[in-house]
Amino acid sequence: MVVLITGASSGIGKACAKIFSKKGYKTILIGRRKNLLLKLSKELGEKNNLPIKLDVRNKKQVFKIISKLPNSFKKISILINNAGLAWGLEPSHKVDIKKWETMIDTNCKGLIYVTRAVLPGLIKRNKGHIINLGSVAGTYPYAGGNVYGGTKAFVKQFSLGLKSDLLGTKVKITNIEPGMADTEFSLVRFSGNKKKAKNVYKNMSPLTGKDIAETIFWSINRPVHVNINRIELMPLQQGFNFFAIDRSGKIK
Repeated sequence: MVVLITGASSGIGKACAKIFSKKGYKTILIGRRKNLLLKLSKELGEKNNLPIKLDVRNKKQVFKIISKLPNSFKKISILINNAGLAWGLEPSHKVDIKKWETMIDTNCKGLIYVTRAVLPGLIKRNKGHIINLGSVAGTYPYAGGNVYGGTKAFVKQFSLGLKSDLLGTKVKITNIEPGMADTEFSLVRFSGNKKKAKNVYKNMSPLTGKDIAETIFWSINRPVHVNINRIELMPLQQGFNFFAIDRSGKIK
């Protein structure tokens, strides 16, 4: 079984690489940071994994690399679309639009490029599983989550659309929607500000990459007739803020 993981150099992707490798799967490790990929490859045992430096936003390179995989890695069984990011928490009227574009290009366009490149092989072999990494932000809005939440709502709807398209095949699709997870997520969101990133998880126990990787592994290893459409998981200490109130003064 061959598993292709995007965003494999850290966080959820790295945790997935470890658990699948431990269970005997061959892994294709895709990420932008070659040094981290090579380090992970060595840790996993270089024989059964293939590290590839690739930015999923580069459509031409995505299709080229996936079409030219070595024979021993060509027959992908599982695709884990993990690459993605949140960048900034500014309100919509103040945000640098570059941040919005980067999130859309990675979380939406990058995901569909890799999916489109891998899916024909899954259909041809009539077997496989696509895991998309969504987020609770695709369902529940919060201040500053504007476009990031929008991209994850796209992932949710795209996953449902794939499920409809795949009806009649033996290819499965699952959308995993985590809440707060202590990975590099907040560090990226705050442009490398470690103090701000650390404060996000102050005095609480967030999810870990391993928690989410184990959930992914469970969803993939259900009986052949069972498809897990979506899983929403959150830390016990995270709740819902459905109604935000502006208390700056009564409207006259």
